[in-house]
Amino acid sequence: MMKNAHIPILGFAAPSGTGKTTLLTQLIPLLKQQSIRVGLIKHSHHNFQIDKPGKDSFRLREAGATPVMLVSSHRRAMITEFATPKEPDLDEQLHYFDQSELDLILVEGFKKEDFPKIELHRPSLGHELLHQQDNSIIALASDQSLSLEKELPCLDLNDIPSIAQFVSQFMKNA
Repeated sequence: MMKNAHIPILGFAAPSGTGKTTLLTQLIPLLKQQSIRVGLIKHSHHNFQIDKPGKDSFRLREAGATPVMLVSSHRRAMITEFATPKEPDLDEQLHYFDQSELDLILVEGFKKEDFPKIELHRPSLGHELLHQQDNSIIALASDQSLSLEKELPCLDLNDIPSIAQFVSQFMKNA
């Protein structure tokens, strides 16, 4: 498990285009209504950019400063350039993630890592089920009823309140 997770951590794993972000944008407000303080770590396969060419932060980073922290009265962001590009390790990222004012960390992606995850599956997309090779998947959420070889809780991908209830129960048992 994750040595740098000091609070419950739960992932959502599925191939790109399955609806992880859509689900999370609907789930997080329901969890917040239950007074659950939620943080999120999202894995990106892209060389994403959060600052823009011409902005001071971009210019300072391009000049060689790393990390660069942007801070305002509304938010904070830290940009760190890796000396050698490599696939990120979730536990390492948790080390940098302030968990002190959170109750739960949700994770989008990092599907190959060993931590509790809910698999999202849409049979119409034609992808293989992940839980058959991943023992850290604790539930399956699908938009269709499925017959599984492995005994797992099955959730309705379109019933966000029941998924929120599952997450709340997961936290109590964590």
